[in-house]
Amino acid sequence: MTNTLKVMLQICALALACAVAAACGGAAPADRGRPLVGVSLLTRTQTFYKELEDALRAEADAQGLDLAIVACEMDPARQVAQFEDFVTQRVDAILAAPCDSTAIVPSIEAAAAAGIPVFTADIAARGGPVVSHVASDNLEGGRLAARTLAEALGGAGDIVIIDHPEVASVQDRVQGFEDVMAGYPGIRIVQRPSASGQRARAMAVMEDMLQAHGSLAGVFAINDDTALGALSVLEAAGRTDIVIVGFDATDEAQQAIARGSALVADIQQHPAEIGRTAIQVIARHLAGEPVEPVVAVPVSVVDRDAARQAGHGPAD
Repeated sequence: MTNTLKVMLQICALALACAVAAACGGAAPADRGRPLVGVSLLTRTQTFYKELEDALRAEADAQGLDLAIVACEMDPARQVAQFEDFVTQRVDAILAAPCDSTAIVPSIEAAAAAGIPVFTADIAARGGPVVSHVASDNLEGGRLAARTLAEALGGAGDIVIIDHPEVASVQDRVQGFEDVMAGYPGIRIVQRPSASGQRARAMAVMEDMLQAHGSLAGVFAINDDTALGALSVLEAAGRTDIVIVGFDATDEAQQAIARGSALVADIQQHPAEIGRTAIQVIARHLAGEPVEPVVAVPVSVVDRDAARQAGHGPAD
C-alpha cells in the first residue's frame, strides 16, 4: 500500500469518526474535569520541539487545561491517525504542527466539522478552518538570513538553499530569503535541494552540492539540523571557503557559531514563547473570547558575538 493511499484511507476513517462525533453532539464528555487539548507535534527529536512542548505543558497547567501530546515524527499518515484519535476522544481543541502543510487540510476540515476547533503552531496549514496560527515571523526570518548571508559573502557568490518545501513555515522562510536576495545581483542561487529538515539527509545533500558546484560560496539552511549536517560535511572536507546561515539558534548551533565555524549566524526562534502563546490563545478561545487569526513571534540574528555573549563560547 502506498503512503498516499494510506493517508487517503485514514482521512476517510477520520471523516467517519467525525460524523459519529457530530451526531453525538460533538461536545466533551460531561465528567471531564478540565478542557482537554489534543496536540500533534511534528517531532520530539529536535531541540526546538522539546522546548516548545515544555512550554505547552507549563502554560496549560497555568491555564487549567489538560494536554494529550503525541508526535507524528514527520509522517503525514501518522498525523491523520492522531487527528482521528482526538476526534474519537472528543477533545475540546486540537493544536497541530503539521508535517505536511497541504496533506493536513482534510483532517482539519473533518475535525472542525465535528465541532472541534483547530489551532496550529510553528507550521501553518495551507487551508482549512484554523482558528489561529502561532509561529515565528518566518518571512522576516528569511529576510534576515538573506541579509546576513549577503554581508558574509560581500554581496557576491554562488549559494544553495537546503530546503524542506512541504512545510509552510519553511516556504515562508525561503520566500523572504529569495525576495531579499533578488536585490543582490552578484549572488546566484544555483540549487534548492531538500533535506526534509533532517541532519543525515542534509549531510548527503551537502556532499552532492560540493560535487555539483565547485564555485559554491554559501548555504542557507532552513533549520539547525540542516545547518549542522551541512557543517559537518564542510569540516570533514576542509572547506573553509563556504559559509552557512542557519535557522533556530539551538544551543548546539550557537556553540558552532561561537567557535568561529563555517556556520557564521543563525536566525533565532523562541519556541517557548510560541508554546506559551499558543496555549494562551486556545484558553481565550475556549473561554469565548476573540483571538487573532495569526500571531507572529519576533525573530532575531545570532552571530558570533551574540553567541559568545550568551555564554556559548569564550568571550572576546
